Amino acid sequence: MDESLQDLADHILGQLEDAVLGHSIAFGELTLRVQAQRIVRVMKFLRDDASCQFSTMIDITAVDHVERPMRFDVVYHLLSMHQNQRIRIVLETDEETAVPSIVSIYPVANWFEREAFDMYGVLFSDHPDLRRILTDYGFSGYPLRKDFPLTGYVELRYDDDRKRVVYEPVKLMQEFRSFDFMSPWEGVDYVLPGDEKAEG
Repeated sequence: MDESLQDLADHILGQLEDAVLGHSIAFGELTLRVQAQRIVRVMKFLRDDASCQFSTMIDITAVDHVERPMRFDVVYHLLSMHQNQRIRIVLETDEETAVPSIVSIYPVANWFEREAFDMYGVLFSDHPDLRRILTDYGFSGYPLRKDFPLTGYVELRYDDDRKRVVYEPVKLMQEFRSFDFMSPWEGVDYVLPGDEKAEG
């Protein structure tokens, strides 16, 4: 399989040499590192080229490397059902530099790019509707960044008793629980809630 992936990498590099910064093959998947400003060209080629035919976009996500000046890796996963292959495309960007949107090539990228914006603050230029998709209205900050504080934020909810929308500090609703992770076939040394009636 690595041989066919290397052939695919050679083919892509032959056509997109100026856009691809490097490539690697690991775990049966080809990874391309590309220039951010050339992502539209790369994606269009991967979708339309007869040897590629990556017609299905699986996901777009980001990885925060807070220690780097270009702190974000934006990661795209594509699938070619025609060639039975997967490919990963990675590019680097920072907090201010917008990555060109690929919604015109893969319409499903709309929500994926909005999610990357909402969770990491990655900007996408020429996106048709770049706004938050998972967090509350008026939420500030980006929850999946490594430097996001764990306390000090508020959440918006409707209070049925007050009959209005209220802002409250974010709190975890579940109390701390201690799990013993024992096998249910071995049983535990104490009576589980609800089993006390089985004793009598």
